[in-house]
Amino acid sequence: MTTAAVTTLPITSDMEIAGVRQAVREAAVAAGFSLVEQTKLVTAASELARNTLVHGGGGQMEIAMPEAPGGRGVRLRFSDQGPGIADVETALSDGYTTGHGLGLGLGGARRLVQEFAIETGAGRGTTVTVTAWPRGVRGA
Repeated sequence: MTTAAVTTLPITSDMEIAGVRQAVREAAVAAGFSLVEQTKLVTAASELARNTLVHGGGGQMEIAMPEAPGGRGVRLRFSDQGPGIADVETALSDGYTTGHGLGLGLGGARRLVQEFAIETGAGRGTTVTVTAWPRGVRGA
């Protein structure tokens, strides 16, 4: 599997979250995702960007389009230098929230993509990497 150029977008305001959503949709279209697949990936990206801003104090998203036999996918890496997540399993569980939302952010994002990885710890920030592939294409 090869990965083309990486684009980095800041996440420091609500306006930039809108830009993240637009960039992710454009990448999904370029990779040949169906409308449903695009919507799932944009929804996951929106949740992760909001977490980066609200809980991590802002950060960035890197977007890349890895190639695998049969097509391209979209890989998103959200990173911040915030307080980190002390208990990842609890944070990924449905219903868990540190705010006033429904608690579907991290767990919901994980269900919307084929690949999900999180690197975090109390006091060391958080990096969430997700990859989605259009139907019929799976990464190596």
